[in-house]
Amino acid sequence: MMKTAIVATPEFEWHWPFTADHLLNLLPGATLTRQATLEDLPGDTERLISLGAMPTGEDLDRFPALAEMYVSSGYGAPAETDELLKSRGIRQLKLPSEGYWGQSVSEFALGLTIGALRRIPQTHHEIIQSLDPWEYSYGQYADDPNFTAGTVEGTRVRIVGAGNIASRYASFTNMLGADVAAWDPFAAEPSFHRSGARRVHHLENLLADAEIFAPMVPLLPSTEGLITAEHIRALPKGCLVVLVTRATVVDMPELRRRVLDDELSLAADVFDVEPVPLDDPLLGRHNVVHTPHNAGRTRESNIRLAEALAALFPESGR
Repeated sequence: MMKTAIVATPEFEWHWPFTADHLLNLLPGATLTRQATLEDLPGDTERLISLGAMPTGEDLDRFPALAEMYVSSGYGAPAETDELLKSRGIRQLKLPSEGYWGQSVSEFALGLTIGALRRIPQTHHEIIQSLDPWEYSYGQYADDPNFTAGTVEGTRVRIVGAGNIASRYASFTNMLGADVAAWDPFAAEPSFHRSGARRVHHLENLLADAEIFAPMVPLLPSTEGLITAEHIRALPKGCLVVLVTRATVVDMPELRRRVLDDELSLAADVFDVEPVPLDDPLLGRHNVVHTPHNAGRTRESNIRLAEALAALFPESGR
């Protein structure tokens, strides 16, 4: 068994507070040090798991027996780190995906969706201030007919993406009875079959009949602004837009315009400016449900990250 050292920086543990301890439990014989650098570790370390600290050449000189290393800030490592490890002949271990927070984000997205469809946050706030919400025009019907409302069942859900988050959200809404379609030119066919989403081959064809529109791709140079102003204008009046990955994958000025003009409703955990200023006109609107970018931050997502890391090593038994 390789001599394994885990280092967790305060910055990493601010983002991922349960991961290092759970990883230690999953790797027999490993040691855990909490510090901001890679200094003062055993020189005979053969495997180094650095959670937050990027190695320098000087760092690596202190570990002549080092054979393999995992290094990440929680969101990967820079290209210069990849090159450094390669130049030293150190095997670099990498996670194949960020699936460890997929369940947390997709469940949160479903919650936002239902909250927006039924105006749950708005009515929660209203009944604290007044008895008026208890007076219904029709029975107990309180949905807003100007926007997509009511049940997920029977609703046309249109998703951009078929990855860890998007495919789960597709499966959840499909299970609830929605008509689900998705566009992702890079996803394999099974991603659509497993989630119950019909594959659409042209993004433009995804928009015309959308009642719920969910762009669920990570923010990369290739996806920034992927959903253009023209795409936003193509969404039908009353459509609910769900944002839980990164806001700037869409043209936010045009989305803001249509939401503020009461043409679209919005359920968002992510925004173009964060924290959202208190005078932002999106806040507190009748057609907006909003949360402070915490969809992926559950204890479970922290634990899943540790389990994904442990699976890279044979002694974990995973």
